[in-house]
Amino acid sequence: MEPTGDIALIGLAVMGQNLILNMNDHGYTVVAYNRTVSKVDDFLAREAVGTKVQGAHSIEELVRKLKRPRRVMMLVKAGAAVDEFIEQLIPHLEPGDIIIDGGNSLFDDTNRRVKYVESKGLLYIGTGVSGGEEGARRGPSIMPGGSPKAWPAVKDIFQAISAKVDDGAPCCDWVGEQGAGHYVKMVHNGIEYGDMQLICEAYNLMKTGLGMTPDEMHQVFAEWNGGDLDSFLVEITRDILGFKDTDGLPLVEKILDTAGQKGTGKWTVVNSQDLGIPITLIAEAVYSRCVSALKEERVKASRKLKGPRPKISGDRAKIINDIRDALYASKIISYAQGYMLMRAAAADYKWNLNYGGIALMWRGGCIIRSRFLGKIKAAYDTNPKLSNLLLDDYFRGEIKRCQKGWRNIVATAAKKGIPVPAFSTALSFYDQYRSAVLPANLLQAQRDYFGAHTYERIDHKRGEFFHTNWTGRGGTVSSSTYTV
Repeated sequence: MEPTGDIALIGLAVMGQNLILNMNDHGYTVVAYNRTVSKVDDFLAREAVGTKVQGAHSIEELVRKLKRPRRVMMLVKAGAAVDEFIEQLIPHLEPGDIIIDGGNSLFDDTNRRVKYVESKGLLYIGTGVSGGEEGARRGPSIMPGGSPKAWPAVKDIFQAISAKVDDGAPCCDWVGEQGAGHYVKMVHNGIEYGDMQLICEAYNLMKTGLGMTPDEMHQVFAEWNGGDLDSFLVEITRDILGFKDTDGLPLVEKILDTAGQKGTGKWTVVNSQDLGIPITLIAEAVYSRCVSALKEERVKASRKLKGPRPKISGDRAKIINDIRDALYASKIISYAQGYMLMRAAAADYKWNLNYGGIALMWRGGCIIRSRFLGKIKAAYDTNPKLSNLLLDDYFRGEIKRCQKGWRNIVATAAKKGIPVPAFSTALSFYDQYRSAVLPANLLQAQRDYFGAHTYERIDHKRGEFFHTNWTGRGGTVSSSTYTV
């Protein structure tokens, strides 16, 4: 009997199930497999009943049901499970067959796996899939990278099931070689951390500073979602603030203030340090989650460490507008930093990233989808070599328009003792980035004083390094020069 499966999917958690049903809706025959094989039968009897989905109870059966070239996608926990399934699959596949990792794998792991799988004569794709359960079912953002020869064999499937923007363009395109797809997904998740933290700071200013109720804040976020801040995260914040528990009271007020994380934000920050790129806002968002986890310590500290009363007085409407400006300006900074990181990665890892195309992939389906991303695509369409989003005419104009309110909010929050680490670091980065001169000259003098690390001089050309015997006892031997 001739095989009829177009693609196989390993992993029947909610994301895997929804992606299979999405593929089925678009006319593809999917072979479903799970390590706990009873889940295959349960899925076929319930969620997949009445579909063309086929079940497999072993890797051998899975491969046997697939048309050539065989396409096998994994949606399993990142790490060892991915490597284990690769080893199980390789003996049953033949040259030209494709293994696809659709989980949140670290891009370095994908780099390694691409080389390994290609050495076996097979092809490998590491793809980011964003949008959560609903996105997987109705249309996610898909960010594939890996073996370029594999892309034509999966392009039609991936673009068919992905989200679409207003003109019908799919939120999916080839990102680049090696781990480029998973890298872009990692940066997406880092930006997601930043967006969520910024929204939480706006919420806290209105709640703690202005004493607003969840219903009042629900109205504010509903208004914001109709303008430049139109986005999935602002939309769900609106809905969360309007949601009532069974007793009629706002559910959000009953949720413990300790945030979890799965590691992709941390990976983004660690990689930024390796590349020397200051993604300060994402870093603050990651650390804010860490601070939130110190719940017991914070409760004890609140009884002993005193600060000003947090109440903010004045024209409420104006203050809310200033909060909105601070949120929007800080969001611009966050994305500018994220794109700085991707540019550095492309140069360091020899990837050819399409920055406007990445914005298009993020326009629909994913967690950070927003109207705002259309402006980023337009910026890179106008100037594909744009070095920083802050230098684009539109974003420069928006920062100028929002700057007064942004500064007012950061200053007010500091005076009132309301923590706004993401708003604050965004403003600090902006002021650093626009400064022709920073106090790092003193820092270099300090490094040379205690460690003979050398410095450059403004009255000599770049690349010439000097050492001073600051004390008269240090000698003239210098250490290695510094890295810029």
